[in-house]
Amino acid sequence: MLLQEGTRLVMIGDSITDCNRAYDAMPAGWGSFGDGYVNLVNACLTGLAPEQKVMVINKGISGNTILDLQSRWDEDVLALKPDWVSIMIGVNDAWRHFDGVLSQVEQVEMDQFEQVYEELILKTKDRVKGMVLMSPFMIEANEQDEMKQMVKAFAAVAKKLATKYQMPYVDVQQKMDDFTKVLSSYALAADRVHPNVQGHMIIAKSFLDGIDFSWK
Repeated sequence: MLLQEGTRLVMIGDSITDCNRAYDAMPAGWGSFGDGYVNLVNACLTGLAPEQKVMVINKGISGNTILDLQSRWDEDVLALKPDWVSIMIGVNDAWRHFDGVLSQVEQVEMDQFEQVYEELILKTKDRVKGMVLMSPFMIEANEQDEMKQMVKAFAAVAKKLATKYQMPYVDVQQKMDDFTKVLSSYALAADRVHPNVQGHMIIAKSFLDGIDFSWK
């Protein structure tokens, strides 16, 4: 496994990471994990590899874009002195282009997304042992869907940066695409974005495979 014994892992992102976590809970304390993939990752690391004593900290916030991560990075990531950081961001950066036009929500363009994402990596990589970049995803079988095409473009940025800085890349979108070849997206999410527990299991397994976690 890539995570060393005693690792402090900060997992940051949007609502998919947040998943009803208690914001006032102490890091890695009761209610702090939420009920999504972060909770499942923590359950596996603790329950199946207790000797590793990995501390998992959930710093997802619903609705976040890459710009929101930038505004809180020092406090929610660097101040926690993590050993490893995982990032999953991008679906809201795409979604706001479709549901935020009439409310005049700030739009994140592709070049801005890449610039800010890279700035966060450069600000962090020399202070930690490693970073894991996770693709944003949309649970949609139709490859011609405009929002899915944009989400995949943001995911391609994350993959490009992971390759550039030799970081593990977790292709969650591919796993969701594999699923929708067999069953409808509605088996995982009513809105094609926010997964149920089965969807979060796919994300958690993808992350654990990405860090070479060995199942006992």
